[in-house]
Amino acid sequence: MSEPQKPLDLRLPPGPMTREDYITGPGNELALAMLLSWPDSWASRKLALVGPRGAGKTHLTHIWAETAGARILPATALPHQDIPVLAHGPVAVEDVPAIAGDRAAEEALFHLHNLVLAEGHSLLVTADQPPARWPLVIPDLASRMQACPAVTIEAPDDILLGALLTKFFAERQVMPNPDVIPYLLRRIERSFTAARQVAAALDAQSLAEKKPVTRAMAARLLERLEDDAAKE
Repeated sequence: MSEPQKPLDLRLPPGPMTREDYITGPGNELALAMLLSWPDSWASRKLALVGPRGAGKTHLTHIWAETAGARILPATALPHQDIPVLAHGPVAVEDVPAIAGDRAAEEALFHLHNLVLAEGHSLLVTADQPPARWPLVIPDLASRMQACPAVTIEAPDDILLGALLTKFFAERQVMPNPDVIPYLLRRIERSFTAARQVAAALDAQSLAEKKPVTRAMAARLLERLEDDAAKE
């Protein structure tokens, strides 16, 4: 009797986050243009990058940081930073809503915002909602964040998601059957993260079974993922 298959661990190390590795489409080309046109298009020297989970905010943040020479850190790390030292250059702060209600972290971001701009540098902040919806409790911080010009990344459309799947399969030297990607487009979450995870999982499944990636294999994988998610 064969052993039951273990749940798939889809946690992956981050992929390359360079401009060359970033695929653009109608939903993200404006955000990319805003970051690449820094500092000329940043009249207030600050910008909020908004988009759903898995839309590629971190990748865009790294593209900007490479151009600007900026440091990147999660908002939750701010209370442990030397804010005056951090403000000596451009800074990107990821997932600002995660610190809502944490007064120490909010105060650190408030002082960082003021010092970075006073030093003549730039501040990029990211979130999954526009700044007006961030439930920050320090009024002065909330008002400064709401004054950030914002650019939004939309979820990938079919063309972009298909291009992502093709890219992630190619990186793994996997050539799925022609009907696999159209099948996946109708069924997976519309995000960069989901496309990358599914490509990796199908690569692993193909290697384990010593068979090419087919629509039937993709169907079995997605069923397993749904079952694993239901058990969590």
